[in-house]
Amino acid sequence: MEQLFVQTINQHQGILHKVCRIYCHNQEDHNDLFQEIVLQLWKAFPSFRSESKITTWMYRIALNTAISGLRKKKITLTALENISFQIEDKKELTIDEDLQQLYKAIEYLSDVEKSIVLLYLEDKPYEEIAEITGITANYVAVKMNRIKEKLRTLLKTER
Repeated sequence: MEQLFVQTINQHQGILHKVCRIYCHNQEDHNDLFQEIVLQLWKAFPSFRSESKITTWMYRIALNTAISGLRKKKITLTALENISFQIEDKKELTIDEDLQQLYKAIEYLSDVEKSIVLLYLEDKPYEEIAEITGITANYVAVKMNRIKEKLRTLLKTER
């Protein structure tokens, strides 16, 4: 089970980095949140029943961890201390100006709005966003329209 978990994390760690990038403003917080998400995934891994895609399950846990504020200053990973991951953050070194402005505008969104926009930018269908966030697909569509309008307003004021 440990080997399958490590393989899963290594294969889909981009999901975790994207969530960390949306909710953290510095590298130290990013690293702390990443570790906390991995810990929560490890705790939940034995109960994963493959009723949804593994990535949907990972997003759900990662976003819940980020939103619920489970981050702690000191994280003890006793169950994971001997496991090594090939962690690589593929964050672009240079982000074009429009994308920088979008990320800056996203910082002003609520935590739930950030999760919805993150999944939307990942081209997740509304049904999957609903499954991950625990709201209906219709409400996702309504929220997404409101978020788009809020982002348009924020981007206009920054220019």
